[in-house]
Amino acid sequence: MSLLRLCAIWCLTASSACLTQPDPEPLPTDGLQVLFVGNSLTYENDLPATLQAIAASAGETVRVASATGSGLALIDHLNGASNAVAAIQSRHWDFVILQQGPTPSGLCRDTLVLSAKLFDPLIRAAGATPALFMTWPTAQGSQAFFDDVRTSFQDAAREVDGVFLPAGEAWRSAWAANSALPLYGFDGFHPSSMGSFLAALTIYERITGKDARDLPPKAFGAGAEFSLPEATIRLLQAAAHDANSRFPARPNGTVPARAVIDGKANIIC
Repeated sequence: MSLLRLCAIWCLTASSACLTQPDPEPLPTDGLQVLFVGNSLTYENDLPATLQAIAASAGETVRVASATGSGLALIDHLNGASNAVAAIQSRHWDFVILQQGPTPSGLCRDTLVLSAKLFDPLIRAAGATPALFMTWPTAQGSQAFFDDVRTSFQDAAREVDGVFLPAGEAWRSAWAANSALPLYGFDGFHPSSMGSFLAALTIYERITGKDARDLPPKAFGAGAEFSLPEATIRLLQAAAHDANSRFPARPNGTVPARAVIDGKANIIC
């Protein structure tokens, strides 16, 4: 059995069908070229467009495209559930950002690491660096789950010498400053506009090398500016910077041995 067909992942449990976006339209060649591969945690509030708007507010150009689908894990993209492979192969990219659900431990972590490893040669052939987008557990989960989620995405980044994007840790940093911030959306899992904005700030700082605290006091969601108090925006910018300062782009250490994935597991990650 092909490694690309080893696992049945949780998209069958999602509330909607696994729909993917059409092939990305050709992008202008100026600026940083970024492709997102993920699921609803990426397309909710249009995280790619939010990243692009943040960069534009600082006079910078980031070109974005995405291959996403509801409930998709990375292995699903490799198995043809989206146009991700074709999108990667279609042009030069600077970063390909890989995202799936929280993936806290066990086989979920192992499939994340395996998927990153399978994506890696495709990404490198496009001239890009793989980047692992750490998400967050559900609102009902223990704060300790954040540590497990972080470790999983750090392991995946380490496996492919990729870049670690600590968005989930930026959420924790923001809550440390103000525990009432509504970073979750109504379902306690998907991000609110504020949550997506903070994730985009974290990604912006890491892939550009710029300091998020130097950005203008503007908030963006789905690529459009929305109203937040300046003090809140500054708090979120500082939280993104704090997470990137505490967790290096290239995680140190070695990746633990993976479990044997025999193709019979029904993994909900």
